[in-house]
Amino acid sequence: MEEVGLTKQCSTLTKISDGIYQLVVRYPFDMFHMNSYFIQGENGFTIIDTGSKATESIDLWEKTLSSGIKVEKLVLTHAHTDHLGLARWFQEKHHVPVYISSLGYKEMVRNRNADGSSWFRSLLTTHGCPEFPMKQRKSETDIFDFEPDGLFENQQSIKLGDETYETIWTPGHSCDHFCFYNRRQQVMVTGDHVLAGLSPIIAHWSENDENPLKDNFASLERLKVYPTKLALPGHGELIFNMADRIDEMISGHKHRLQQVLNAVSQIEKTSWQVCQEIYGPVQPPQSFAPLLATITRLIYLELSGEVYSELRDGKLFFHSSTI
Repeated sequence: MEEVGLTKQCSTLTKISDGIYQLVVRYPFDMFHMNSYFIQGENGFTIIDTGSKATESIDLWEKTLSSGIKVEKLVLTHAHTDHLGLARWFQEKHHVPVYISSLGYKEMVRNRNADGSSWFRSLLTTHGCPEFPMKQRKSETDIFDFEPDGLFENQQSIKLGDETYETIWTPGHSCDHFCFYNRRQQVMVTGDHVLAGLSPIIAHWSENDENPLKDNFASLERLKVYPTKLALPGHGELIFNMADRIDEMISGHKHRLQQVLNAVSQIEKTSWQVCQEIYGPVQPPQSFAPLLATITRLIYLELSGEVYSELRDGKLFFHSSTI
Protein backbone atom coordinates (compact mmCIF):
# COMPACT_ATOMS: atom_id res chain seq x y z
CA MET A 1 0.00 0.00 0.00
CA GLU A 2 1.39 3.42 -0.98
CA GLU A 3 1.97 5.91 1.79
CA VAL A 4 0.00 8.56 -0.11
CA GLY A 5 -3.64 8.13 0.80
CA LEU A 6 -2.99 5.52 3.49
CA THR A 7 -4.82 7.43 6.20
CA LYS A 8 -7.73 7.96 3.80
CA GLN A 9 -7.98 4.25 3.13
CA CYS A 10 -7.52 3.39 6.81
CA SER A 11 -9.38 6.07 8.79
CA THR A 12 -8.23 4.73 12.18
CA LEU A 13 -4.59 5.71 11.52
CA THR A 14 -2.98 9.11 12.01
CA LYS A 15 0.21 10.01 10.15
CA ILE A 16 2.97 11.09 12.57
CA SER A 17 5.93 11.50 10.22
CA ASP A 18 7.30 9.87 7.08
CA GLY A 19 6.58 6.16 7.36
CA ILE A 20 5.22 6.34 10.94
CA TYR A 21 1.53 6.15 11.88
CA GLN A 22 -0.36 6.03 15.15
CA LEU A 23 -3.38 4.02 16.23
CA VAL A 24 -5.00 4.99 19.54
CA VAL A 25 -6.32 1.73 21.00
CA ARG A 26 -9.09 2.23 23.56
CA TYR A 27 -10.35 -0.10 26.29
CA PRO A 28 -12.74 0.42 29.23
CA PHE A 29 -10.33 0.21 32.18
CA ASP A 30 -6.96 1.34 33.62
CA MET A 31 -5.44 4.02 31.33
CA PHE A 32 -8.39 3.66 28.89
CA HIS A 33 -6.15 4.00 25.84
CA MET A 34 -2.72 3.14 24.48
CA ASN A 35 -0.74 4.40 21.48
CA SER A 36 0.21 1.74 18.96
CA TYR A 37 2.67 2.72 16.24
CA PHE A 38 2.94 1.49 12.65
CA ILE A 39 6.37 1.77 11.02
CA GLN A 40 6.28 1.25 7.29
CA GLY A 41 8.54 -1.12 5.42
CA GLU A 42 8.84 -2.82 2.06
CA ASN A 43 7.53 -6.08 3.55
CA GLY A 44 4.71 -4.44 5.49
CA PHE A 45 4.31 -2.57 8.74
CA THR A 46 6.02 -3.25 12.03
CA ILE A 47 3.50 -2.65 14.81
CA ILE A 48 4.67 -1.50 18.25
CA ASP A 49 2.39 -2.74 21.11
CA THR A 50 -1.27 -3.72 20.96
CA GLY A 51 -3.33 -2.39 23.87
CA SER A 52 -5.31 -4.47 26.35
CA LYS A 53 -7.45 -7.47 25.57
CA ALA A 54 -10.92 -5.97 25.28
CA THR A 55 -13.80 -6.34 22.85
CA GLU A 56 -13.68 -2.72 21.72
CA SER A 57 -9.91 -3.00 21.14
CA ILE A 58 -10.33 -6.12 19.03
CA ASP A 59 -13.08 -4.41 17.01
CA LEU A 60 -10.76 -1.48 16.31
CA TRP A 61 -7.93 -3.77 15.26
CA GLU A 62 -10.23 -5.79 13.01
CA LYS A 63 -11.38 -2.60 11.30
CA THR A 64 -7.79 -1.43 10.88
CA LEU A 65 -6.43 -4.71 9.55
CA SER A 66 -9.40 -5.23 7.21
CA SER A 67 -8.40 -2.06 5.33
CA GLY A 68 -5.73 -4.07 3.54
CA ILE A 69 -2.73 -3.09 5.63
CA LYS A 70 0.03 -5.69 5.47
CA VAL A 71 1.72 -6.40 8.80
CA GLU A 72 5.23 -7.82 8.85
CA LYS A 73 5.65 -8.25 12.61
CA LEU A 74 4.67 -7.07 16.08
CA VAL A 75 7.33 -5.77 18.51
CA LEU A 76 6.60 -5.22 22.21
CA THR A 77 8.14 -2.63 24.53
CA HIS A 78 7.31 -4.60 27.69
CA ALA A 79 5.05 -7.32 29.06
CA HIS A 80 2.37 -5.26 30.82
CA THR A 81 -1.16 -6.27 29.87
CA ASP A 82 -2.04 -2.93 28.24
CA HIS A 83 0.84 -3.31 25.78
CA LEU A 84 1.00 -7.06 25.22
CA GLY A 85 -2.71 -7.84 25.65
CA LEU A 86 -3.48 -8.80 22.05
CA ALA A 87 -0.10 -10.21 21.03
CA ARG A 88 -1.33 -13.81 21.22
CA TRP A 89 -4.42 -12.80 19.23
CA PHE A 90 -2.21 -11.26 16.52
CA GLN A 91 -0.08 -14.37 16.36
CA GLU A 92 -2.89 -16.92 16.34
CA LYS A 93 -5.61 -15.17 14.32
CA HIS A 94 -3.58 -13.06 11.92
CA HIS A 95 -0.35 -15.12 11.84
CA VAL A 96 1.78 -12.08 12.73
CA PRO A 97 5.21 -12.90 14.22
CA VAL A 98 5.69 -11.46 17.72
CA TYR A 99 9.00 -10.22 19.13
CA ILE A 100 9.80 -9.28 22.71
CA SER A 101 12.98 -8.93 24.77
CA SER A 102 14.36 -11.94 26.60
CA LEU A 103 13.57 -10.09 29.84
CA GLY A 104 10.02 -9.56 28.64
CA TYR A 105 9.72 -13.25 27.90
CA LYS A 106 10.79 -14.03 31.47
CA GLU A 107 8.00 -11.74 32.68
CA MET A 108 5.54 -13.56 30.43
CA VAL A 109 6.54 -16.91 31.93
CA ARG A 110 6.31 -15.50 35.46
CA ASN A 111 2.85 -14.08 34.82
CA ARG A 112 1.52 -17.23 33.21
CA ASN A 113 2.84 -19.62 35.86
CA ALA A 114 2.57 -17.69 39.11
CA ASP A 115 -0.28 -16.19 41.06
CA GLY A 116 1.11 -12.84 42.12
CA SER A 117 -2.10 -11.62 43.76
CA SER A 118 -1.28 -13.13 47.17
CA TRP A 119 2.18 -11.53 47.16
CA PHE A 120 0.68 -8.23 46.08
CA ARG A 121 -1.98 -8.29 48.80
CA SER A 122 0.73 -9.07 51.34
CA LEU A 123 2.76 -6.10 50.10
CA LEU A 124 -0.18 -3.73 50.49
CA THR A 125 -1.06 -5.08 53.95
CA THR A 126 2.53 -4.79 55.14
CA HIS A 127 2.56 -1.15 54.07
CA GLY A 128 -0.58 -0.38 56.07
CA CYS A 129 -3.19 -0.38 53.34
CA PRO A 130 -6.74 -1.37 54.37
CA GLU A 131 -8.48 -4.19 52.53
CA PHE A 132 -7.98 -3.46 48.86
CA PRO A 133 -10.95 -4.30 46.60
CA MET A 134 -8.95 -5.92 43.84
CA LYS A 135 -11.58 -6.36 41.18
CA GLN A 136 -10.73 -9.23 38.98
CA ARG A 137 -11.56 -9.03 35.32
CA LYS A 138 -11.54 -12.30 33.45
CA SER A 139 -8.25 -13.98 34.11
CA GLU A 140 -5.60 -12.43 31.92
CA THR A 141 -3.00 -15.13 32.39
CA ASP A 142 -4.00 -16.56 28.99
CA ILE A 143 -2.60 -13.52 27.18
CA PHE A 144 0.90 -14.61 28.24
CA ASP A 145 0.39 -18.21 27.17
CA PHE A 146 2.17 -18.22 23.82
CA GLU A 147 5.71 -18.47 22.53
CA PRO A 148 7.25 -15.38 20.88
CA ASP A 149 8.70 -15.80 17.41
CA GLY A 150 11.89 -14.00 18.38
CA LEU A 151 13.72 -12.35 21.27
CA PHE A 152 15.98 -9.31 21.38
CA GLU A 153 18.58 -8.09 23.85
CA ASN A 154 19.90 -4.75 25.09
CA GLN A 155 21.97 -2.59 22.68
CA GLN A 156 20.94 -4.64 19.69
CA SER A 157 19.99 -3.43 16.21
CA ILE A 158 16.43 -4.28 15.22
CA LYS A 159 14.53 -3.56 12.01
CA LEU A 160 11.27 -1.70 12.49
CA GLY A 161 9.81 -1.35 9.03
CA ASP A 162 12.75 -0.51 6.80
CA GLU A 163 14.55 1.50 9.49
CA THR A 164 17.22 0.27 11.90
CA TYR A 165 16.51 0.98 15.56
CA GLU A 166 18.67 0.45 18.63
CA THR A 167 17.17 -1.45 21.57
CA ILE A 168 17.68 0.37 24.88
CA TRP A 169 16.89 -1.35 28.18
CA THR A 170 15.08 1.15 30.41
CA PRO A 171 13.95 -0.53 33.66
CA GLY A 172 11.86 1.47 36.10
CA HIS A 173 8.21 1.34 35.13
CA SER A 174 8.82 -2.35 34.52
CA CYS A 175 11.95 -4.44 34.88
CA ASP A 176 11.74 -5.55 31.23
CA HIS A 177 11.00 -2.20 29.58
CA PHE A 178 12.74 -1.31 26.31
CA CYS A 179 12.84 1.83 24.18
CA PHE A 180 13.77 1.88 20.48
CA TYR A 181 15.90 4.60 18.88
CA ASN A 182 16.37 5.48 15.22
CA ARG A 183 19.54 7.51 14.88
CA ARG A 184 18.93 8.67 11.30
CA GLN A 185 15.52 10.18 12.02
CA GLN A 186 16.28 10.91 15.70
CA VAL A 187 13.06 9.16 16.70
CA MET A 188 12.66 7.42 20.07
CA VAL A 189 9.87 4.97 20.85
CA THR A 190 9.54 5.51 24.61
CA GLY A 191 6.68 3.16 25.51
CA ASP A 192 5.78 3.84 29.14
CA HIS A 193 9.21 5.15 30.10
CA VAL A 194 8.70 8.79 29.09
CA LEU A 195 5.18 10.22 28.84
CA ALA A 196 3.95 13.76 28.27
CA GLY A 197 2.03 15.39 31.10
CA LEU A 198 2.17 12.50 33.56
CA SER A 199 4.72 10.19 35.08
CA PRO A 200 4.40 6.42 34.70
CA ILE A 201 3.80 4.40 37.86
CA ILE A 202 7.12 3.23 39.28
CA ALA A 203 6.15 0.29 41.46
CA HIS A 204 7.18 -3.03 42.93
CA TRP A 205 5.19 -5.28 40.63
CA SER A 206 6.76 -8.48 41.94
CA GLU A 207 9.06 -9.79 44.64
CA ASN A 208 11.88 -9.60 42.08
CA ASP A 209 11.82 -5.80 42.00
CA GLU A 210 14.43 -4.36 44.34
CA ASN A 211 14.77 -0.60 43.77
CA PRO A 212 12.76 0.37 40.67
CA LEU A 213 12.94 4.12 41.34
CA LYS A 214 16.74 4.00 41.34
CA ASP A 215 16.59 2.00 38.11
CA ASN A 216 14.19 4.56 36.67
CA PHE A 217 16.48 7.50 37.45
CA ALA A 218 19.38 5.74 35.72
CA SER A 219 17.23 4.84 32.71
CA LEU A 220 15.97 8.40 32.30
CA GLU A 221 19.50 9.77 32.41
CA ARG A 222 20.56 7.13 29.88
CA LEU A 223 18.03 8.39 27.32
CA LYS A 224 19.19 12.00 27.56
CA VAL A 225 22.34 11.24 25.57
CA TYR A 226 20.27 10.36 22.48
CA PRO A 227 19.48 13.41 20.30
CA THR A 228 15.73 13.11 19.79
CA LYS A 229 13.45 15.22 17.62
CA LEU A 230 10.37 13.08 18.18
CA ALA A 231 9.44 10.71 21.00
CA LEU A 232 6.58 8.25 20.59
CA PRO A 233 5.06 7.48 24.02
CA GLY A 234 2.79 4.57 24.90
CA HIS A 235 0.08 6.90 26.23
CA GLY A 236 -0.90 10.50 25.65
CA GLU A 237 0.57 13.19 23.42
CA LEU A 238 3.69 13.03 21.27
CA ILE A 239 6.85 14.53 22.77
CA PHE A 240 9.02 16.98 20.84
CA ASN A 241 11.35 17.99 23.69
CA MET A 242 12.29 14.68 25.27
CA ALA A 243 15.35 15.89 27.18
CA ASP A 244 13.33 18.69 28.79
CA ARG A 245 10.51 16.29 29.60
CA ILE A 246 12.98 13.89 31.24
CA ASP A 247 14.31 16.72 33.40
CA GLU A 248 10.73 17.55 34.42
CA MET A 249 10.06 13.94 35.37
CA ILE A 250 13.25 13.66 37.43
CA SER A 251 12.44 16.96 39.17
CA GLY A 252 8.93 15.71 39.91
CA HIS A 253 10.25 12.51 41.48
CA LYS A 254 12.70 14.46 43.62
CA HIS A 255 9.91 16.78 44.78
CA ARG A 256 7.79 13.80 45.84
CA LEU A 257 10.78 12.18 47.56
CA GLN A 258 11.25 15.32 49.65
CA GLN A 259 7.55 15.30 50.54
CA VAL A 260 7.83 11.68 51.67
CA LEU A 261 10.95 12.45 53.68
CA ASN A 262 9.25 15.40 55.36
CA ALA A 263 6.22 13.25 56.18
CA VAL A 264 8.30 10.86 58.32
CA SER A 265 10.67 13.43 59.79
CA GLN A 266 8.75 13.91 63.07
CA ILE A 267 6.78 10.72 63.57
CA GLU A 268 6.92 7.22 62.15
CA LYS A 269 4.28 6.29 59.59
CA THR A 270 3.23 3.51 57.27
CA SER A 271 3.31 3.99 53.52
CA TRP A 272 -0.48 4.23 53.60
CA GLN A 273 -0.36 7.06 56.12
CA VAL A 274 2.26 8.92 54.10
CA CYS A 275 0.17 8.45 50.95
CA GLN A 276 -2.90 9.91 52.68
CA GLU A 277 -0.90 12.88 53.93
CA ILE A 278 0.55 13.73 50.53
CA TYR A 279 -2.35 12.92 48.22
CA GLY A 280 -5.31 13.52 50.54
CA PRO A 281 -7.90 11.08 51.88
CA VAL A 282 -8.20 8.96 48.74
CA GLN A 283 -9.53 5.46 49.20
CA PRO A 284 -9.07 2.25 47.23
CA PRO A 285 -9.16 1.76 44.31
CA GLN A 286 -8.46 5.44 43.48
CA SER A 287 -5.47 5.34 45.82
CA PHE A 288 -3.89 2.43 43.93
CA ALA A 289 -1.33 4.43 41.92
CA PRO A 290 -0.43 6.95 44.67
CA LEU A 291 0.09 4.15 47.18
CA LEU A 292 2.32 2.11 44.89
CA ALA A 293 4.37 5.23 44.15
CA THR A 294 4.67 6.03 47.87
CA ILE A 295 5.83 2.50 48.69
CA THR A 296 8.46 2.71 45.96
CA ARG A 297 9.71 6.08 47.22
CA LEU A 298 9.99 4.92 50.82
CA ILE A 299 11.92 1.82 49.76
CA TYR A 300 14.22 4.02 47.66
CA LEU A 301 14.83 6.32 50.63
CA GLU A 302 15.44 3.36 52.94
CA LEU A 303 17.95 1.78 50.57
CA SER A 304 19.75 5.12 50.29
CA GLY A 305 19.95 5.35 54.10
CA GLU A 306 17.65 8.36 54.49
CA VAL A 307 14.84 6.52 56.28
CA TYR A 308 14.56 3.38 58.37
CA SER A 309 11.72 0.93 58.83
CA GLU A 310 10.52 -1.29 61.64
CA LEU A 311 8.10 -4.19 61.27
CA ARG A 312 5.51 -4.34 64.06
CA ASP A 313 2.29 -6.34 64.11
CA GLY A 314 2.74 -7.15 60.44
CA LYS A 315 3.14 -3.52 59.32
CA LEU A 316 6.19 -1.51 58.30
CA PHE A 317 6.64 1.85 60.00
CA PHE A 318 9.09 4.31 58.44
CA HIS A 319 10.98 7.13 60.09
CA SER A 320 13.79 9.39 59.00
CA SER A 321 17.27 9.05 60.38
CA THR A 322 16.81 12.37 62.22
CA ILE A 323 14.10 11.12 64.62
